[in-house]
Amino acid sequence: MNEQARPAAGETKPTSASRTTLSSIMTANDANLLGTVHGGVIMKLVDDVAGAVAGRHSGGPAVTASMDEMVFLEPVRIGDLVHVLAQVNWTGRTSMEVGVRVMAERWNESTPAKQVASAYLVFAAVDDRGRPRPVPAVAPETERDERRCQEAQIRRTHRLARRRAIKNLRARSEPA
Repeated sequence: MNEQARPAAGETKPTSASRTTLSSIMTANDANLLGTVHGGVIMKLVDDVAGAVAGRHSGGPAVTASMDEMVFLEPVRIGDLVHVLAQVNWTGRTSMEVGVRVMAERWNESTPAKQVASAYLVFAAVDDRGRPRPVPAVAPETERDERRCQEAQIRRTHRLARRRAIKNLRARSEPA
């Protein structure tokens, strides 16, 4: 990656700078045994758009570190036009949380799209050698963006506490 693409110290980017939408029509190739769209197809779309958002925000490569939460609210059907919307909610020194909302509408109807899933993913920005690199801070632009940033900080706190608790439990239960 060239030096111009690297974020400058103290750089911030507004939430809207990397917000992205990916749309795709679901076909029979996407179906599961129940005749609806396979959850893994939706998860791949979520990871793809979240990765694009993380790369845009960080100015270079970013890899999926974790999927904090994926909630399927309603099934997606063959013939649905799926819109996957994502934005950076929070940034740390080298990582960022990307929030994703999945909407679906019938391809041949004029009814409004409805939310069918949501997810939170954590991405780590990496350099050419795969080592963590700094990311710009995200600058929330609306009250909704600010709320999402605060919620992301709560999820991060819980994620780190859960990781510590599991590590401590494993250390106590392993034979000497």
